[in-house]
Amino acid sequence: MNITMDFFRNYDHYKASEVTGRFLPRKELEKQLEKLKNYYKVFEIGRSFLNLPIETIRIGTGEIKILAWSQMHGNETTTTKGILDLLQYFIKKREDPEISEMLQKITLLIIPMLNPDGADRYTRENVNGTDLNRDALNIIEPESKVLRECFEKFAPHYCFNLHDQRTIFGAGEEAHPATLSFLAPSLDSSRTISGGRKKAMQVIVAMNTALQEIIPHQVGRFDDSFNLNCSGDYFQAQGVPTILFECGHFQEDYLREKTREFFTFSMLTALNAIASSSYLLQDYEEYFRIPENQKNFYDIILRNALIAGNIVDVAIQYSEKIKSGEVVFVPTVATMAPVISFYGHREIDCKGEDVENIDETPLSENDIVEAILLNKEKLLIK
Repeated sequence: MNITMDFFRNYDHYKASEVTGRFLPRKELEKQLEKLKNYYKVFEIGRSFLNLPIETIRIGTGEIKILAWSQMHGNETTTTKGILDLLQYFIKKREDPEISEMLQKITLLIIPMLNPDGADRYTRENVNGTDLNRDALNIIEPESKVLRECFEKFAPHYCFNLHDQRTIFGAGEEAHPATLSFLAPSLDSSRTISGGRKKAMQVIVAMNTALQEIIPHQVGRFDDSFNLNCSGDYFQAQGVPTILFECGHFQEDYLREKTREFFTFSMLTALNAIASSSYLLQDYEEYFRIPENQKNFYDIILRNALIAGNIVDVAIQYSEKIKSGEVVFVPTVATMAPVISFYGHREIDCKGEDVENIDETPLSENDIVEAILLNKEKLLIK
């Protein structure tokens, strides 16, 4: 059994099970880092605007250097959880000859939480309201400076930019959620396929090939419009093969516990492909056959609902809020129309029956609808 399938089939054995849910503040990561110091080199490399530590974790001793960073957006925690799973896997498999050989060929440097201030507040931006993934050129924010200095000192041969994406994305035109999406960012406005970008595409093809065995049709490809302010585009433009990872929705997995498993599987696949150079056997043009991400999903769609005398579809989208240290999902009416051509992760056919708010008022856009009345019977939405 190869190492990636061993991981997948025995995932519960390797999972960092103490870390769950969507909210991962700095103090929770700090607990994990203290344990990891027994096995890995963990160093502080800088501080956030609010003076919180930003660390790296160093794994392996090989000549091929890979830099990965997570939680550049503070509310995107799936890849951080996946990184902890990957590190647990390496600890438990440290006597395995295949793992030892891989880690003798690569050195992986991980920044598990680039934006600790945003992580504590569950915000995309840092505490100054800056999207750090749009600060690669000007490097105004302290967190951006930390990433740039780390990049320059480490001089990686590959970069992994680790993120979450919203539930609105589908993998192509069909009704398949984009559980994972990848991008080999452009390095210029002409979207030139340089040698480095081609390598990034080949690694993505290797990951997609493996993922199709476990989540067929649920891998997407992000649009490659060029923006030098984005970290991936900037590092790609410096000649370093760079890959954007985006963790999205898996069926009924709003806490992203299954998605973290698939992400970690893909990360391990990429590391193995780079260490062995097997990705060079992949046809980079297969990258363009991965379906491009589409914004074609809502969380819930009520079909054929009778509202104020009209038959309409009702799209409901969750917004995420922090309450008592947990992420809560607030269902809100996003839009209503005679026909909504998007897909719903959950669809309810109302069969032309009356749909109202729980207080018997007509539904309207922006209503919060944790429950509705369907033909006067209460139906839970949340």
